[in-house]
Amino acid sequence: MSTRKERLKKLVQVQEQMKALHETRHAGFLAAASTAEAEARDLVGHFDRADSLSGLFPDLYHRRISQAVLRQDINLESARQEVGLIAAATARANMVERAYREVRTRDERESADRERLDLIAQKRPQE
Repeated sequence: MSTRKERLKKLVQVQEQMKALHETRHAGFLAAASTAEAEARDLVGHFDRADSLSGLFPDLYHRRISQAVLRQDINLESARQEVGLIAAATARANMVERAYREVRTRDERESADRERLDLIAQKRPQE
């Protein structure tokens, strides 16, 4: 029983690490999307200014703006996918945690029962 308890304990740790990994990736995708959005806004702001070089290179500005918007969309989609993975990892972690608690509780109960039986067995021969 203790080997199962140890395996479940390790599995709980692994599931928590997986959940943390997905949460970190989600945050990274959101940060990258925010950076791409800021870049697109900055380029649009420069494009509209009179002292900008956008009049000389409008295609370059449009292409960079499009690329920034595309990067933003890709990162937001990746972040949405990570949300699903976070939910799945959370559900798995909760399930394994419940199983671990049940095994641990049962193991503790059985150990306490054995101790009581040993105490009873030790007292009987003395009587």
